[in-house]
Amino acid sequence: MSDRKMEITDLHGDFQKKFARMPFLPLDRPFFLWLTRKMIALFFREKRDKNVELSKHRLSASHFRLYQPKARSGDAAMVWIHGGGMVVGNGKSNDEECNHYAAKYGLTVVSAEYRLAPEHPYPAAIDDCFEAWEWLLDNAESLGVDPHRIAIAGQSAGGGLAAALCQRIQDAGGIQPAVQILFYPMLDDRTAARDELTPVAHIGWHNRNNKFGWSSYLGAAAGSEAGARPWASPGRRTELAGQPPAWIGVGDKDLFFDEDTAYAKRLRDGGVACELHVTEKAPHGFDIIVPESDLSISFRASADRFLEKHLDLDS
Repeated sequence: MSDRKMEITDLHGDFQKKFARMPFLPLDRPFFLWLTRKMIALFFREKRDKNVELSKHRLSASHFRLYQPKARSGDAAMVWIHGGGMVVGNGKSNDEECNHYAAKYGLTVVSAEYRLAPEHPYPAAIDDCFEAWEWLLDNAESLGVDPHRIAIAGQSAGGGLAAALCQRIQDAGGIQPAVQILFYPMLDDRTAARDELTPVAHIGWHNRNNKFGWSSYLGAAAGSEAGARPWASPGRRTELAGQPPAWIGVGDKDLFFDEDTAYAKRLRDGGVACELHVTEKAPHGFDIIVPESDLSISFRASADRFLEKHLDLDS
């Protein structure tokens, strides 16, 4: 694929119509970064569920959204991290997912609202996510949460931060996450440094924006030594033994396909239980843009089954 531009016809028929309408927005131009942030703020309206109590809480430099099932049915929990290439996005955009986990499984869900780059480069985002994890542990008893039954999950950049958070928690010692659920995670800044990928113009998320996202977060060029700092670019970590069981889902037309499959292999090589779910002819974020597709439904169901297994949840 790296020798030609990606075409809409490269995608599964379920995805072609909606993705064909998506504009190319170069986030490295300040106006388009500002516009994208405004569009996301306007498009994603807060979604509440009658079975879930939603509240918002401050941390030292950020905040989080807390979803609590009104009919408490268990003591498991989740830390959720939203996507957006490290430079856009907000927790509100994942109200639907967080409500799903709270309502269906009785999970207490903490959705981290981390600071965005380039205004807040590394380690701001991972610091905010780690503080949300610590808050959940510190308040586990009052929330009715078993600290040994906590999942960490995220989408895209949030999936990368979820992987980085699992690494940081392992390095800190103490209580570890029970499972990690990574939706097409943004794991490795070295992908952005692969200039041959830029002309491909991957649909959904392309390497020009990927380079901007990583360089904004790292405060340095993607692929530089800045990415080797602890938990900055989790895909660079070679020793993954001791990580929690992982589900990784990605489409084979996603820019992150290579780095995601490589990470899954290294997890398995380290003795970690890892399920890799690949959806054919699917671009980045396909399950968000076309949630009604059978492929999207199957994709999400696979993640749910893995979560049920490793948190011992009723389906």
